Amino acid sequence: MKLTSLVPLLFLVPLLASCSEQKQVYIVYFGEHKGDKALHEIEEHHHSYLQSVKESEEEAKSSLLYSYKHSINGFAAELTPDEASKLEKLEEVISVIESHPRKYETHTTRSWEFVGLEEEETDGDEVQRPKNDVDDRFRVGRKFLKQAKHGDGIIVGVLDSGVWPESKSFSDKGMGPVPESWKGICQTGIAFNSSHCNRKIIGARYYVKGYEKYYGAFNVTANRDFLSPRDPDGHGSHTASTAVGRRVKGASALGGFAMGSASGGAPLARLAVYKACWAKPNQEKVDGNVCLQEDMLAAIDDAIGDGVHVISVSIGTTDPLPYSQDGIAIGALHAVKRNIVVAASAGNSGPKPGTLSNPAPWIITVGASTLDRAFVGGLVLGNGYTVKTESITAFKMDKFAPLVYAANVAVPGIALNNTSQCLPNSLKPELVNGKVVLCLRGAGSRIGKGMEVKRAGGVGMILGNSLANGNEIPSDSHFVATAAVTPTVVEKILDYIKTDKNPIAFIKPGTTVYKNQPAPLMTGFSSRGPNVVDPNILKPDITAPGLNILAAWSGADSPSKLWVDQRVADYNIYTGTSMSCPHVSGAIALLKAIHPKWSSAAIRSALMTTAWMTNDEKKPIQDISGLPANPFALGSGHFRPTKAADPGLVYDASYRAYLLYGCSVGFTNIDPTFKCPSKIPPGYNLNYPSISIPNLNRTVTVKRTVTNVGNGNSTSTYIFSARSPLGVSVKAKPSVLSFNRIGQKKRFKIMVTVRKDKMNVTEKGQYQFGWFSWTDKYHVVRSPIAISLA
Repeated sequence: MKLTSLVPLLFLVPLLASCSEQKQVYIVYFGEHKGDKALHEIEEHHHSYLQSVKESEEEAKSSLLYSYKHSINGFAAELTPDEASKLEKLEEVISVIESHPRKYETHTTRSWEFVGLEEEETDGDEVQRPKNDVDDRFRVGRKFLKQAKHGDGIIVGVLDSGVWPESKSFSDKGMGPVPESWKGICQTGIAFNSSHCNRKIIGARYYVKGYEKYYGAFNVTANRDFLSPRDPDGHGSHTASTAVGRRVKGASALGGFAMGSASGGAPLARLAVYKACWAKPNQEKVDGNVCLQEDMLAAIDDAIGDGVHVISVSIGTTDPLPYSQDGIAIGALHAVKRNIVVAASAGNSGPKPGTLSNPAPWIITVGASTLDRAFVGGLVLGNGYTVKTESITAFKMDKFAPLVYAANVAVPGIALNNTSQCLPNSLKPELVNGKVVLCLRGAGSRIGKGMEVKRAGGVGMILGNSLANGNEIPSDSHFVATAAVTPTVVEKILDYIKTDKNPIAFIKPGTTVYKNQPAPLMTGFSSRGPNVVDPNILKPDITAPGLNILAAWSGADSPSKLWVDQRVADYNIYTGTSMSCPHVSGAIALLKAIHPKWSSAAIRSALMTTAWMTNDEKKPIQDISGLPANPFALGSGHFRPTKAADPGLVYDASYRAYLLYGCSVGFTNIDPTFKCPSKIPPGYNLNYPSISIPNLNRTVTVKRTVTNVGNGNSTSTYIFSARSPLGVSVKAKPSVLSFNRIGQKKRFKIMVTVRKDKMNVTEKGQYQFGWFSWTDKYHVVRSPIAISLA
């Protein structure tokens, strides 16, 4: 053999060796701490594990990113796959989690009024309010806010991309001293100093070690971010102000859209900022951040130690993960042990089934629905066809212009399935200049489509929904006059373009319209169940407004989040389950203020069992298909904070109940004081406010316990009723529950049986839905049911 033929082989050997030694970040998780140890002792203990797989003490210390010490027992370190494998084999190690930035991402005023929480005007402002029963709803809402003291005394930790502290939403004017229980800090950094914390923003931290290990040393210009708690892109400021922002009069987006008073749900609650999400470097700046779970786990560990009462997480996985591999699920379980309530977004991967994030039963998982505000414009075609559209763009047309379909004016070489999408550099300027272009949704960003139309010289864009988008119309700050339309309208426009020799169109600017019915509707983007991690737990839990939400924004970013956009906005309209999650977090803060002794599970139960299942037309809440939405879309329904304050009964669950549940899914050995029993109960017997049973082929008995928390009604009798899913019967034993004191618990069983006379009515594996409820004179305690037949 010639020497030259050996050269590739000689290079291959060190290449293979380097692959096996390639370092990356892993999280080594031990569960709960054993005994009381000082923080330095815990870190030394973690070092000892690293030294067992590293060649020197120096290498062990330099490889450590985080030592989780407050409540979570574990560490994040740079390891080779071989070193990680050795640690994973140790008996005391519960899991070793490989970190990757693609696993987690952010899920990207009137809304509080829509759910009945509106502060009373005290300074002469005229507010047009609905009459009759809705007036009563506002009176109840104001009473509820007063009872909760607007969240005063409650600390909400927001895990996100930081905060823009100069926003009026984070003013501390008139607020009292910082709660004595607070143990956190105000971490300084680039463009953020101690003066940026106040009696509203009482703490701020940032976590960048995992991000830097993946992307390299932080550089402000290259990373397009601030090495500090400051928010570079608006996402963190938007979510924080939605949950706990102060009341700001005259807030609007883009010169007047959604004009009104912006307020968070709990405007006097305190804000603790935990920045663990960062801008993606060296890429075109688009919606979304990157969040490393080693950074997030460190943030949750600190939040627990700092003394927050609520943690709001508008972040999730792109693909559902087992609990033992999910940093948010792990951190949330430790938070729940300390009676901290964790709410998290369901994700934006709908309407495809089985896509939701954050499915752990100790997390309140929030889907996204609409509210009754719209930004109504108009589209007029040359044949006289006129339709209402939605738009918040400041750009206007002054006359009709020629109308073209993107697929007919695309440059050669574009893939056939993309010719209609108005992707970057896909349109011929000579065929687009001075015209209105019909672009379809599907591939590429909505904002990017308008940018392409503008680049090619277009004066307007019609943004057409696909069937998957249904009738859900998100509003974006486009760069040309824009009309967003539904699939039905798209068909009419295409037919007009095909049949008219000289098609023309005119786009009317949008205006803000309230009481737009029906509302709420489920959005198409909101991720759907079933829960693929454990189908015995029905998810999501609840839905809240997440479409076209106005809230605070970052002064460092434009409304469109594109680098070419030089506009600056104090408030912006944004869409996603990232926006719905902080609505629920704000409601949790209010409930915590009213019921400080309630557990996380009790608060979840109160929100779920009192949720709306009907819209403002008294009809079932619809999905994008126009049919009634099912629990895999909206969970128990649309949240009603005022009702949740007095739910009548709650389904409570302790930390140890979650540990027992973990035994059913292999999430074990978390706490040294708890061991799984020899006979492990099925997961559906966790005391949850909903029921999900996959592959039912017999009678299944589900056990539940309710606790009487009736507001002043110590004596009460509740009667069972149910609407059974198709193909099964649902019965309770006993079917009547009587209580004679507050705090009294009652157990019952629900028998779910396959009906032999209906066995051929439904397809095997296809879920059917129903509900059951307990009702007394004052309360309806309602729970959804999801069943599939084997």
